[in-house]
Amino acid sequence: MNTSSAVSTETRPRVGPKDSTHSITIGYLLWIFGFTGAHRFYYGKPISGAIWFCTLGLLGVGWVIDLFLIPGMDKQADRRFTSGGIDYSVAWLLNTFLGYLGIHRMYMGKWLTGILYFCTGGLFLVGWLYDFCTLNRQIDERNRGIV
Repeated sequence: MNTSSAVSTETRPRVGPKDSTHSITIGYLLWIFGFTGAHRFYYGKPISGAIWFCTLGLLGVGWVIDLFLIPGMDKQADRRFTSGGIDYSVAWLLNTFLGYLGIHRMYMGKWLTGILYFCTGGLFLVGWLYDFCTLNRQIDERNRGIV
């Protein structure tokens, strides 16, 4: 056995049920609309999410392949993002269905921009699109106490 692989295995953070940041159930529910890239945005992959959105899930082929890739994307998101007071799944559901009203921003404690989104339709939908690309990072920063 190679000692370098043993060391890298020991230094990787271990993810238990309490450390899970994203829900695989929500991931599969969003996969149903996967031709829009929703599940890829949810798991913190905004570039491929935008590609899926513009190409209808790579003309359906990428969408079907993602059915098998979701467990790996879920584990990767759990390792990449920090759990904390703001729940990723709740924020994503609020953003997906009420994002143009800024409800997800109010949930995260961003009251001023939440009210601004409420009054402007998510800054005329441009801010809502921005949040699809950056919501995981915003939540991660809040959970780490950076912002």
